[in-house]
Order: sequence, then structure tokens, then C-alpha cells
Amino acid sequence: MPIGYAVWLSVHAMRVRGAGFGIRSEVFVGLENYAQTLGDGGLYGSLLRMLGYGLITVPTTMGLALLFALLLDAPRVGGRRYARLAIFLPYAVPGVIASLLWGFMYLPVVSPITKGLEAIGLPAPNFFGDTSIFFSVANIAIWGAVGFNMVVLFTALRAMPVELYDAARIDGCSEWQIAWKIKIPLLRPALVMTSTFSLIGMLQVFSEPTTLRPITNAITADWVPLMKIYQQAFVENDIYLGAATSVFLAGVTVLLSLAVLAIFRIRAARSER
Repeated sequence: MPIGYAVWLSVHAMRVRGAGFGIRSEVFVGLENYAQTLGDGGLYGSLLRMLGYGLITVPTTMGLALLFALLLDAPRVGGRRYARLAIFLPYAVPGVIASLLWGFMYLPVVSPITKGLEAIGLPAPNFFGDTSIFFSVANIAIWGAVGFNMVVLFTALRAMPVELYDAARIDGCSEWQIAWKIKIPLLRPALVMTSTFSLIGMLQVFSEPTTLRPITNAITADWVPLMKIYQQAFVENDIYLGAATSVFLAGVTVLLSLAVLAIFRIRAARSER
């Protein structure tokens, strides 16, 4: 229903007819809004920034989640329950609150990181530089997302038959070899799912840069596509153009998800030969 309504809005526009102040009425404009969206250079800039953000968040999130899941699944690991809780807990913090917390960590005036480095004579990092802002925003998302993906992967690991590991140990395999040759290949379905979730999360990034925007000039009103859609629909009051941009972004999301699934299916088919 919401998608259908967004599509309906995207092919309409508000026009003023008549002399003087005229009468505002909603008219059908076909693909006019989509043509304006595709011709907007600002949209492509926001897509590139989102891609740069994703190149940091997706591999790092998946890598840390897989590492923590394998470490927690290893034998003779103490404090497994508390470690799981500690890694998962940041996921329970809402994105806006997490962004505010990290914003105070980044702000030079109150940042304990800046003060600590200056106290030992080291230069303080600029968290809001043109390049470093990507890492600052990505850090917030990674901090929150690793725990969820770790729990999914760890749960999948615990469901695997332990006889496979026992047989591998009898054959002389080390824990590293068991993880690389047995656990990770068997985790492929869970890795596909969490990777898809991470990609969708990349395309939906909004709360982190929006929350940080008031304290830095490095984040513009259209820094990522969802911020641009918000700007069009609720600041510029053009809900029709905003709907067209959102439908376009939804299409990109579906295509990317299908592409990831296709890549994993091809790799899985090749590995089975």
C-alpha cells in the first residue's frame, strides 16, 4: 500500500491554474518527476557519498561480526554469555541516541578522545573533515550493527553438528583450519542474509548524518539519498518529486539485493562442482 501510494504520487504534481493567485490542483504529469530526479546532479553526488559510506560499513561490519561469532564459538572460551551481551548491547541503542552519544565524542570542545590525545602531546584528529566524516558516520553504524549480525552468525554456528568438528580434530585440524574450511563455508546462508541486511542498511542511512549535521558543515542537507528525499518532500514541500526519488531509491535497493543474491548463488554453484 505505501509503495503503491508513493508510485501514484510520483506521477503527479501540483500546478497552479487560472489568473491572479490561481487555483492549486493535482495533475497527472507522467514521468516528469522521474526525469527531474534522474537529471539532478545532487542525487548522484549523494549516491556516491552513500557508496563511500557503504564501502566502509558493510565489509567492516561483516568482518567483525564473523570474527566475534567464530571467537565465541571456539572451545574453551570463558565469559561467552557476557561477551555476547556486551557485543550485542549497542544494537539495542536507537540510532539517534547513538549518534548523539558519538557526536559528543567527536566534538572537539567536549571530546574525551581529543583531550586525552592532547594531554599526551599527540595531535587531535578532525572527526569532521571532508574525508574523515565518512569514517565518523560509519563508525556509529558499525558500532550498532555488529552485534545483530554476530548473533545471527553465532546462532547459525551453534546449530551446526559438533561431530564435524570432532572428526576434523581427530584428523589433526587446528581450530583455525576448522573455522576456515568447515565453519565459514557452512555459514554461507547466514552470511548471505546478513550481507543483504547490511546493504539495505547502507541504502537506508539517515539518522546518523541527520543527527550529526547541526554540529558540522561537512554534512549537507542532501549528503545521502534519504536526506535528499526528506529535503524535497518536507523542506521544499514537493512531496511528488520526493516520492519519485524514493521510488527510484527503492528500485536501486531491490536491484542491489538481487545482485548480491545472484552473486552468492553463482559462487555457491561453482563451489559445489
